[in-house]
Amino acid sequence: MTVASTQAACQTLEVAFIGRLGTEVLAGYALVLPLLLLMQMMSTGAMGGGVAAAIARALGAGRRDEASALVVHAALIGLFMGLLFTLLIEGFGPALFRALGGTEEAVRHATLFARILFAGSVLVWLANTLASVLRGAGNMRLPALIMLGAWGVDAALSITLLTRTSLGIAGAAIAYVATFLLACIAMTLAILKGGAGVVPSLRVRLDPALFRRILSVGLVASAMAAIANLTTVLVTALVSRHGSAAIAAYGVGVRLEFLMIPLAYGIGAALTALVGLRVGAGDWAGARITAWRGGALAAAIAGMIGASVALAPEPFARAFAADPAVREAIVLYLVVIGPAFPALGLGMALYFAAQGAGRMRLPFLASLARIGLAVGGGACAGERFGLAGLFVALSAALVGYGAIVALSVRPRLWSAGRGGR
Repeated sequence: MTVASTQAACQTLEVAFIGRLGTEVLAGYALVLPLLLLMQMMSTGAMGGGVAAAIARALGAGRRDEASALVVHAALIGLFMGLLFTLLIEGFGPALFRALGGTEEAVRHATLFARILFAGSVLVWLANTLASVLRGAGNMRLPALIMLGAWGVDAALSITLLTRTSLGIAGAAIAYVATFLLACIAMTLAILKGGAGVVPSLRVRLDPALFRRILSVGLVASAMAAIANLTTVLVTALVSRHGSAAIAAYGVGVRLEFLMIPLAYGIGAALTALVGLRVGAGDWAGARITAWRGGALAAAIAGMIGASVALAPEPFARAFAADPAVREAIVLYLVVIGPAFPALGLGMALYFAAQGAGRMRLPFLASLARIGLAVGGGACAGERFGLAGLFVALSAALVGYGAIVALSVRPRLWSAGRGGR
């Protein structure tokens, strides 16, 4: 949780300095941000979850040789995914930024920033993949310390290059790549010194079954990350139909929802490893108990946050908006969405637990149900009942998501006899 919060704080600070370079530069950064966030989500919690789950299950079953081989297979997947992101940006980046509505000047800045940043995609993917290897082995402390140091370096170097050189937004991209180069080196050394409980050998025979063990979870989780980002984009389009005040309010309110990500990831990353170790050892009952304890903790914390903003929304609204119309819309969002936060916290934590168990079918269906309720239900409710109806649909989508994921953590599905994912 500390690592994810530090990352968010450092990147927020960086945005403040990028904003000093001009509106078009900031707009260019905003065009790249969804892709950057998607890469971070996929490499850490999605495909990274598949890596951590596979390692944990192998170690829990006492298959140390398999765990050692999985490290090499995971690194190759990270290498491939990093190259894929680089090629996508090189080939389609400018066209995508124009499709998102950027002006030519903003697209120019976005293209410069993205080409430098995503040229280092391999480093980002490898660092986060190797961190997942360590977490899967139950070593949560070491990758956390490495990434805390890395984000500190990123913030300091980025601000220095932005303010002391003429590089412009390219300075922030250079700092990001340099940071993950250091993180990648540190993670590699940690694993080679036995930080993951095994010392991998490069002389390993590649096994399609080991690739499938990671990808069976990682690909599904990556698709879910893409769906989550798409949900935000489509809902933003729906909210925009209700005027500038509504879109400004949603922009503020959804940031509060995003604050649940560090909470869910902090608890969820531990759940992936703990559940995976128990499943590997054949202790499915213990895995379910562990999952529910973590889910209950996340739901309780998220519930306290949701209740505080729902019961006293005005101070939060005043802190982020001066326009009375925007404040009114923010208050409406918090009152309607806040009570759904416990379900969101529960669903997100149990999603990570499901990665450890290798049971991703219902969590994936939950993500589809969420986008269906939010976009389909939001369009209908918003047209008939206005902004309040749209927000009610969004709240129902969060509750539905949490309920479906929770239904997946039961003996009938979480057991040794169930072979499906």
